[in-house]
Amino acid sequence: MDQSMKTTLSVLVENHAGVLSKVVGLFSRRGFNIDSLAVGVTENPAISRITIVVAGGEYTVEQIEKQLNKVIPVIKVKRLAEGKYISRMLTFFKVSFAASRRSELMKIAELMSARIVDVSKSTLTLEFTDTAERTETLESLLRPYGIKEVVRTGAIAIEKGETVTRSQKRQRMDISESAL
Repeated sequence: MDQSMKTTLSVLVENHAGVLSKVVGLFSRRGFNIDSLAVGVTENPAISRITIVVAGGEYTVEQIEKQLNKVIPVIKVKRLAEGKYISRMLTFFKVSFAASRRSELMKIAELMSARIVDVSKSTLTLEFTDTAERTETLESLLRPYGIKEVVRTGAIAIEKGETVTRSQKRQRMDISESAL
């Protein structure tokens, strides 16, 4: 695996105060860099999912997985296989514009399926939810107009098809419930 290769990890954790701090602390203590981080509660309010995107080689990613599995509130760590998951991030772009170029910006927004969420005399704010690659494409199209500010969330990801990331306990419960 190339050092610049990005890997997406889905980490199920107990939904308690301080858990995110423990996970992030692990990265900083070991000198690992996080490219993207997003956290949210799952279908089970007692469990949160942390989606982490890291860059590094196979050895680095293996070390991250091993270290995450040692953190007590971590329930499960799963590396998402390239091409087998859907990933999106939300981005706001605040762009400068001259009145004469407003329609050009609106056309770019329409072509890229970005929503215009705010307009002032000299700025336009776009909301865009898509892959990192398409987000980079939109950013490059907007750059000539003068990007004043960019705000983005971390990537979230879910596996394609019927595969789900669940704690082992929950999987056993599903199996015993189906046996009834």
